[in-house]
Amino acid sequence: MNEHYQHRARKRFGQNFLHDAGVIDRILRAIHAKPGEHLLEIGPGQGALTEGLLNSGAHLDVVELDKDLVPILQHKFRDRDNFRLHQGDALKLDFNQLQVPERSLKVVGNLPYNISTPLIFHLLAHAHLIRDMHFMLQKEVVERMAAGPGGGDWGRLSIMVQYHCRVEHLFNVGPGAFNPPPKVDSAIVRLVPHATPPHPAKDPALLERVVREAFNQRRKTLRNTLKGLLENAAIEAAGVDGSLRPEQLDLSAFVRLADQLAAQQAGA
Repeated sequence: MNEHYQHRARKRFGQNFLHDAGVIDRILRAIHAKPGEHLLEIGPGQGALTEGLLNSGAHLDVVELDKDLVPILQHKFRDRDNFRLHQGDALKLDFNQLQVPERSLKVVGNLPYNISTPLIFHLLAHAHLIRDMHFMLQKEVVERMAAGPGGGDWGRLSIMVQYHCRVEHLFNVGPGAFNPPPKVDSAIVRLVPHATPPHPAKDPALLERVVREAFNQRRKTLRNTLKGLLENAAIEAAGVDGSLRPEQLDLSAFVRLADQLAAQQAGA
């Protein structure tokens, strides 16, 4: 590659480029792309995964924010008719322009820490279009996604991701797989949107609101953190003990609280 196509990782984009061939192969096997499938890769970087995804015969849309990487990717994959590049912010991507049928899109990404949570919430809003998602994230973020109630990792991210998806923490990746090496361990997670949520809420937006309020002050009891939304009598009517802290509740209990709020608003 000549000098024109060299690129240094940029701190402001949180870039750490994957270069370990063994790790790349393991991720590609986990994704298991097939000819005719439609994939979306977020933040392809220098194309470490992109090449393998294109070799599968799947149709690949990639979204890259860094303008300097766009010519590198265009040059590298200019002969591939199953490659389409979008320069811009994945948080602003219009999923309708991808024109994919329901539950068919496979999403892949090595996500920088600074945008991983908002981006995952953005994708969950389009979960009806998505078949599965495979992300490289900070290991602690994957642990939070896969957590169960009762511990410090259980919170808004765990609950909202698990409301929409089955979560599988596949494997961990050490800093040496990247250039430059990050200061933290990474992990690969697979998220598979549920055809029907195991605990469907009357209004998922209210569920998100209840969860956000509950964990705003996670050391306090529910009757304190939720007092702006639900009185203690309403919390108890949902079959929940108001003296518990939010991390002690499972997903179904939060759904019952959200449904109680929905009923309260409908009766107001």
